[in-house]
Amino acid sequence: MPRSHTASINQFILLLVFAGIQSYTCRAQKLFERDSPLKIQLSGQVEVLLQDRGEDTQYHEIQLTYTDSSVSNQPVSIPIQVRVRGNFRRLKSNCDFPPLLLNFSGTTTKGTLFESQNKVKLVMPCQGDKYVVREYLTYQLYNRLTPKSFKARLVSVELQDPNLKPKRAAFFYGILLEEEEQVAERNGMIMLERQLVRPEQTQKEDFLTMAVFEYLIGNTDWSVQYRQNVKLIAKDTLSIPITVPYDFDHAGIVSAPYALPAFELGLNSTRERRYRGYCIQDMKQFEPVVAKFNEARDDFYRIYSECPYLELGYVKTTLKYLDDFYKTINDPKRIKYQFQYPCDPSGTGNVVIKGLKQ
Repeated sequence: MPRSHTASINQFILLLVFAGIQSYTCRAQKLFERDSPLKIQLSGQVEVLLQDRGEDTQYHEIQLTYTDSSVSNQPVSIPIQVRVRGNFRRLKSNCDFPPLLLNFSGTTTKGTLFESQNKVKLVMPCQGDKYVVREYLTYQLYNRLTPKSFKARLVSVELQDPNLKPKRAAFFYGILLEEEEQVAERNGMIMLERQLVRPEQTQKEDFLTMAVFEYLIGNTDWSVQYRQNVKLIAKDTLSIPITVPYDFDHAGIVSAPYALPAFELGLNSTRERRYRGYCIQDMKQFEPVVAKFNEARDDFYRIYSECPYLELGYVKTTLKYLDDFYKTINDPKRIKYQFQYPCDPSGTGNVVIKGLKQ
C-alpha cells in the first residue's frame, strides 16, 4: 500500500477518534450548560444510604427524578446507584449530610440530561445549604478565569423516604460537579495520576492563576504534592501538568462555620488570606495573571451582586472582601509583601497541607 494512502487512512482514523471525543464531550456537557438550578429528587432507602458513613461505604439503589424546565415540566426518572464519599464532610460529627457519588448506567440515561455521565459528585449541605450556594459561586468565579476548571450545576434536592424525618426530606441546595475526565477531555487533555509532583514542576501560568485564585477566596486547604483538592491534567503523560482546583468549602469567602485553617499556618480564621504558591522573586512573572484577574473583575462582582440566592448582608461583606483583594494585587508594595511570603524562611509559606481528614 502506498505510504501516502496509509497516511490518509491514519489521518481519517484520528479524525474519527477526535470527532467521537468531541461528540461525547458535547453530550456530557448538557448537564452543565445552564446556570439555573436543576430540581432533582432522590427516592428509595435514602436514610440507610445517609447512615452508611464508614470507611468502606457501599452503593445503594436509588431513583433519581429530575425536572428540566428548559425542555419540559415532565419529570424524568433514572435508576442509579449512590454511595457516600468524602473525608471531612463524610463524618457525622462534622456534617448533617454527607457528600454523595451518583453512579449512572449508560443504558438508562440515553436521551436524558444525564446522558454520557458516569460517576457524578453531589455536594450536600454540611451545616446549612447557604454555604453550598456560596461554594457553588466559587466554581463560577474560576470558570471565568480559565476553561481548565470544573463546571458545577446548582441543584434543588428533595429526599423521599418514609423513614426520613420531615426536616431532612425538605428541599435544599446541592452541587453537581463535572467529572474530572470530562474536564480533561473538554480541554483536549487527559487526567494524570503522576505522583510526587511539586508545584514548580507544573505549568507556571496555570499554577499561578490557581494560587492567586485560592488567595482571592481565602482558601488554604490545598496542595499539589499531596494532591489535596487539586487535579492534574496534561496533553499526554510526558507533558508538563496543569493544576485544576476544586472543593472550596473551607474558603474564607464561603465562611462555613466548620471551616478552620490548618494549625500549622498560624492563621486566626479562613477570612485571613495567605498566599501559598512557591517562592518567586521576580514580580513581573505575576503580571499576566494579575491582568487576567483585572479583566474578570466586573464579572466577579456581578456573580455576587446579581445572585438571587444570597442574603444581602453576605453580598455586602463579600464585595468588600473582593475590594481588599483588588487593592492588594494592584498595589506594588502590597502584592510583593503578600505574594513573596513563601520566600520568607521564617514564615509558613512552605507548609504543605496533607488534608483535613478528621
